[in-house]
Amino acid sequence: MKFQPGPSRFLTFSLLLLALCLTIPALASDRGEGPLDPSQPTGITVDAIIQQFAAKEKQFKIAREQYTYRQDVMVETLEGDTVDGEFRQVVDVLFDDQGRRSEQVVFAPQSTLQRISMSREDFDDIQHRLPFVLTSDEIPEYSILYVGKQKEDELGTYVFDVAPKQIEKNKRYFQGRIWVDDHDFQIVKTYGKNVPDIGVGKHHGENENLFPKFTTWRQQIDGQYWFPVYTKIDDELHFSNGDVHIRQVVKYTNYKRFGAKSKIIYQGQEIPKDQPQSGTQQPSKTPPPPKQ
Repeated sequence: MKFQPGPSRFLTFSLLLLALCLTIPALASDRGEGPLDPSQPTGITVDAIIQQFAAKEKQFKIAREQYTYRQDVMVETLEGDTVDGEFRQVVDVLFDDQGRRSEQVVFAPQSTLQRISMSREDFDDIQHRLPFVLTSDEIPEYSILYVGKQKEDELGTYVFDVAPKQIEKNKRYFQGRIWVDDHDFQIVKTYGKNVPDIGVGKHHGENENLFPKFTTWRQQIDGQYWFPVYTKIDDELHFSNGDVHIRQVVKYTNYKRFGAKSKIIYQGQEIPKDQPQSGTQQPSKTPPPPKQ
């Protein structure tokens, strides 16, 4: 999020947070978590868990690219308990006739945000980083610390804190906590933020681009992969020009597996064939995430 231009004051940003801090605190009770058991996993090593979920995440990342879905974004700024600005956008993520990804805006009223503006990085986060994926390709870029075992609603999960080993120029990362299902070895929830913040430490407030902490819940789609379905943000962004309280909800709904349309012709006549199956968004093990 970018602060709207105004008088600026210098704000120091500690890179130590990015290098050393693996845990971003939050109220566990607000996220449906049980007590944390710090004991080591039984019957499997921590390294084996990491390797298994990273491989599953890579499969999931490829699979999600074959699905259409609706993305519903709502961003609010608050002054006390009063909403003083709102951004809303509903987009259908589809495929065109050539099988290429496309986006169709369904609903996009005029934004009333005044104290912040949506940046290119914000939209990129909504599409790619709020639904955080940690695959075998990204594992070398992260420090991964096993924290323990924890119930997430009725699911048993392994809990890990993750942070980038180093921040490379023009690259962004996730820093926070992930919960991995102890049966499917897939990430079922993430809590943290996307780093680094941009423009912090400059003398011009309009160059600051700060990113909030978020929680993303997943649900099992088509009985196989855990897809992101709900992201909730309620955070204070500390711009050098002043603090801004933001609230944001992103819903990813109506997942359907894409199937190319084609005809089988034999001796001049079309041969009927099975239609591509549609995915059904039904949580197989866990209830929907909390609503606002």
